[in-house]
Amino acid sequence: MNEDESLLRTDRGKAWKDWLWVLFAVSFVLLLGLSVFLGRYPQAGFLRPGQLRENELARLLVLNIRLPRLLTAALLGMVLAASGTVFQMIFANPLVEPGFLGVSQGAAFGAAVAIVFLSASAAAVQGTAALFAFLGLGFSYLLARRIRVGSWLLRLVLAGIAVSALFSAGLGIVKYLADPLRQLPEITFWMLGGLASITWDKFWAVLPACLLGLALIFAFRWRLNLLALDETTSFSLGAAPRRERSLMMVAAVLATSAIISVAGMVGWIGLIIPHIARRLVGSDTRRNLPAAMLLGGAFAVICDDLARMLIAGEIPLGILTSLLGAAIFMVLMARGLGKGVRV
Repeated sequence: MNEDESLLRTDRGKAWKDWLWVLFAVSFVLLLGLSVFLGRYPQAGFLRPGQLRENELARLLVLNIRLPRLLTAALLGMVLAASGTVFQMIFANPLVEPGFLGVSQGAAFGAAVAIVFLSASAAAVQGTAALFAFLGLGFSYLLARRIRVGSWLLRLVLAGIAVSALFSAGLGIVKYLADPLRQLPEITFWMLGGLASITWDKFWAVLPACLLGLALIFAFRWRLNLLALDETTSFSLGAAPRRERSLMMVAAVLATSAIISVAGMVGWIGLIIPHIARRLVGSDTRRNLPAAMLLGGAFAVICDDLARMLIAGEIPLGILTSLLGAAIFMVLMARGLGKGVRV
């Protein structure tokens, strides 16, 4: 193959990846539109568009229940996928996810504290979950500064493991003290994750923090290519590694803590979706971060559709994301995990 043919094939590959990104966006919008009509009204099946004109109850169902739930599901998937991409690139490790550095365990501990010791209202659970998620990040950062062995990233990893273990122990104590008939089931269902209680008020409450975090991540997505390198190399290329990594982690934790405060513990999205995006559009974060956001949003919406439709009741969202995520993860491991991430 001569040089001209090689360049032509490279240009065609880039053009195809650009069109693939457009395909993701169009498919995502169509999926949201289709999901509005999926569900149980008055029984399992498909809500016909004509019913929205003829039936006021159908209109209220779509406008007040399904729309905020679908938008929250899309936001959940986009936040977790974007945050997962950030953490995997910054830590150069394909096995980290948005709950890294004690964030998820801190949020779970905060929610349990609100349910047992505070009013257990939605605002109290959301506020304390977000507060302790940030405390988890803060404790990990402070502990990492006290550790004297290894690189800065290794110290953060060790600190995150320790802080997560502390919050897990605290969560166990709170669950032991909870009322087994009233409070303990509520903690359990929150940790399973789900969007059954989502309303417009909850959606609007978390939207600003999620949009701010996503906007920062999206605006600096091209810097992730530099931050994935070691500190000496990234500094020589004009980056300020420690400051920029801290900014990106704060943005990721801000969005993650906000969305999990209303959705509960929903796992695997932030772990597997970045891998899929890298395989489809390459390792350049200018392309794979937007692709991961769209794929994550679509994955969360599909899982929520299944949670509403598979059985007469409702399956917790976290169970479905774990089930499908684990299956996809096994496929990724069999075909080689971590493509595009320096390890």
